[in-house]
Amino acid sequence: MTTAIAPDPQTDLGHLPGSPGYRRVLVALFAAGMATFVLLYDTQALLPEFVDAFGISPGESTLVMSVTTAALASALLVCGPLSEAVGRTRLIHVSLISSAVLALACAFAPSWHALLALRLLGGIALAGLPAVATAYLREELHPSTHARAAGLYIGGTALGGMTGRVVTAPIAEAAGWRWALVAAAAVALLCAVIVAVTLPPSRNFAARPARPRDILAMARDALTDRALLALYVIGACSVGALVAAFNALGFRLTSAPFHLGVGVVSLVYLVYPLGTIGATVSGRLADRLGRRAIMPLGSGLALLGAGLTLSGRLPIVVTGIAALTVGFFITHGLASGWVAARAHAGGVSTSQAAAFYLFAYYVGASVFGSLGAHAWTGAGWPGVAALTAGLVAVAGALSLGLRRVPVLGANTIR
Repeated sequence: MTTAIAPDPQTDLGHLPGSPGYRRVLVALFAAGMATFVLLYDTQALLPEFVDAFGISPGESTLVMSVTTAALASALLVCGPLSEAVGRTRLIHVSLISSAVLALACAFAPSWHALLALRLLGGIALAGLPAVATAYLREELHPSTHARAAGLYIGGTALGGMTGRVVTAPIAEAAGWRWALVAAAAVALLCAVIVAVTLPPSRNFAARPARPRDILAMARDALTDRALLALYVIGACSVGALVAAFNALGFRLTSAPFHLGVGVVSLVYLVYPLGTIGATVSGRLADRLGRRAIMPLGSGLALLGAGLTLSGRLPIVVTGIAALTVGFFITHGLASGWVAARAHAGGVSTSQAAAFYLFAYYVGASVFGSLGAHAWTGAGWPGVAALTAGLVAVAGALSLGLRRVPVLGANTIR
């Protein structure tokens, strides 16, 4: 599917802004990020539907997301090193097509356990794209564009997260959850076609054999830099806070005092484009001012949002959710790009470091997301807000701590 071209670091520093190749990379990775999050979160708005359809508890319903994120997290540890041997773009294409097909199969699952099994397989299939996306961006784009390009990719995931929820909820309300999942699979398939047409072949990638000894050495290097370790925890806590809040949000807004329908609740996810804007703008600012200066602002905004959600007034709750969402995407967009930049500057495999970051990220989504539903059951929304705020506070403290970590190389944004 793709022929890797040996890099010439003296003549090729990557696609420059304004060039056709640069635009193709951004379009393709934006679509790929959108497809990934459409399929990852297409079931989140449907949790109350699953409770009614299968006779399960709210806590059990979150398994439909947790099994996917847990499987994805585990598969990332394989896909990162695997991409060093088979190539970035090949893995991206296979991941997107296979995950879209499995998503379509979910719509025809005959039972709750069958649905969980298909979602687990879907998580494994999805791992190929996030495992290599930031490494591909670092290799194929000019260094002056790395933070903004990573921000735009994360912006695509934000739009995908919104689309997966906004598309499925009203369709489920009108025609049932199965047709909702068919619609999500169709969106993902369209994105996969866009990626197949637009993604340029790798120019600065050189394949390396995936020998166990080399993989262990790459893993050791990616786990000994304290800045990378802090970034892994930041990713886990930030996404855990967001998923915990959104997992419980549907149950809160469909019950007293709001009594909203599932379709109306899905409109809350329209805050996600603000996350796209936040990730993109913060990436541009980070290219100029440095990630160290900008990233703590994301946690501060998210913490403010968590507090606002305690209000009993719907407009203020939605404002809080919007602030939480934007703060998350600022933090995640900068952290994920920082991992690749820091790893490269320290001589660490970028794909291996990205795999560990995303492993922590999706473990956080799985574990803390499930805890969000249990917090709702046990303590109501105050319990969910406390969990969310606590996780954001940890991420913010680590972001501030990164200001004291020594810079690697001449680029101060690392």
